[in-house]
Amino acid sequence: MQVVEREILKKELTELINKYGSERSALMPILQFFQEKYRYLSGIIMQETAHALGIHPVEVEGVASFYSFFKTEGKQGKYIIRLCQTISCDLDGKSKVARQLENELGIKFGETTKDGMFTLEYTNCLGMCDQGPAMMINDRLFSKVTLDKVSKVLADCKKDFVKSDFPTVVPSDVKKSGPILEHGVKPFESLKTALDMKRSDIILALREAGLKGRGGAGFPTSIKWQLAAAAKADEKYVVCNADEGEPGTFKDRYLLYNHTDIMIDGMTIAAYVLGAKQGYIYLRGEYRYMKEYLKEAIAKRKESNLLGDNILGKEGFTFNLEMRMGAGAYVCGEETALIESMEGERGEPRNRPPFPVDTGFNQKPTAVNNVETFIDAALICAKGAKWFSNIGSDKSKGSKIFSISGSCKNPGIYELPYGITINELLKEIGGEDAKAVQVGGAGGQCVPRNEFDRVIGYEDASSGGSIIVFGPDVDMLKVAKNFMEFFVEESCGQCTPCRDGNPKLLEGIEMLEEGRCSYSYLEELLKLGETMQISSKCGLGQSSPNAFVSIVKNFQSEILGRVPEKV
Repeated sequence: MQVVEREILKKELTELINKYGSERSALMPILQFFQEKYRYLSGIIMQETAHALGIHPVEVEGVASFYSFFKTEGKQGKYIIRLCQTISCDLDGKSKVARQLENELGIKFGETTKDGMFTLEYTNCLGMCDQGPAMMINDRLFSKVTLDKVSKVLADCKKDFVKSDFPTVVPSDVKKSGPILEHGVKPFESLKTALDMKRSDIILALREAGLKGRGGAGFPTSIKWQLAAAAKADEKYVVCNADEGEPGTFKDRYLLYNHTDIMIDGMTIAAYVLGAKQGYIYLRGEYRYMKEYLKEAIAKRKESNLLGDNILGKEGFTFNLEMRMGAGAYVCGEETALIESMEGERGEPRNRPPFPVDTGFNQKPTAVNNVETFIDAALICAKGAKWFSNIGSDKSKGSKIFSISGSCKNPGIYELPYGITINELLKEIGGEDAKAVQVGGAGGQCVPRNEFDRVIGYEDASSGGSIIVFGPDVDMLKVAKNFMEFFVEESCGQCTPCRDGNPKLLEGIEMLEEGRCSYSYLEELLKLGETMQISSKCGLGQSSPNAFVSIVKNFQSEILGRVPEKV
């Protein structure tokens, strides 16, 4: 980079700092700006950014090297093609699309064409599991990619999308709605109702409703909000975890786009309960195409006095909302890793305690909930606790929005009550011949056919929303390998059980593929998986062996004693 370019860079940094501030938390949006403009983060970009923020260049490089959407070596092409490699797209024929992309471009995955036009990469779940194979080109999403569509899309790129035949937003297919998706609440009605309630009464309503976090962990929302409200601090924050990265999950993508206002109502109600003046929507990098839409929604609410000062005439109630973008890191779905990312750090989970309700963003009390939880909280305020608690089971209240993909006749988004059995769900979606169901995404449980009477709920087979169905012809060892490759790639590497354990389990799967894994060694791998479940630092390492353990235990006759195919 020449001297004049350095001066341009300094000018750009001045403008970015005026926009995002000079705190460490400005690092991520600054790097995202430079990555998009220059197509990679050169040494000089990282050095000047570090100087502008008053931190060491090594810290900037440490952050840049952590996220898959940042490149510090080798400029990316004008068009970055990211093909989803998760299991649902595998089942829909991803491998043929991958080969055709290589044929058309004359490059392999991980390479850039000589003319600098295209970069070809794999990526993890794009949130289009019911419409695979899916790929993303820059901020455009493509679903149901067929072999003939590949060449058409590439030709479209060469026209700079000026005459694009493809939509910018691909709609999700809602196959069954229920009381949440068909709530009938008018815009802002829930917020108006909540602002007429005492803060303590809102917490009580959430408790009586039995609302638990819809992200999968199932922590009671009333307790989280109560703890954050009771914490003594001059600043508090509300954060929406829209980092929907669990393979097989795509319902938040739909909710963000089609139930935006009720979701922001929920965030604003949380701010009212906590006494927070600032909130953030942390949107995963793969959903970048939604960023401008959400920013416009925030701006419209501010114009309508639904954000900002004295909201809806409530004297002294101020709440502002901003966007923050992820940059390709599954682990940032864990709330403390998400907070680290917002603070301009590597997305590595924190030790707990302290918990975010005490020591969250900027070391201040922070309530982090996912998209669906904020929607449910808003609806409970509008319609009452009994309306919600009368749905579901004794230990799992309410209905749940499920993302259903894989070997079934009718994949898509379903709203079903908690307490439904896997058998009942399969009849609903046309998957009666399934031999296994993955409940809860890659980190969930692989339930075999003889256990389909199990209940979907916090008390049994818990799910943050992902349901992947495996038909009778699906190779379960390939399923296990897909999941383990995902976790090897997405582990932050911070703790030994996860960092070293996942590659070891993947190595064991490869041995099984080659027909050279003894039963005694397989038992050792199972023990390793169980050790990882209890000793890993965060949910990623604790859940990453789940699919391996359940598949090995339930499908031994299918995975042992293989005779490898001759090459």
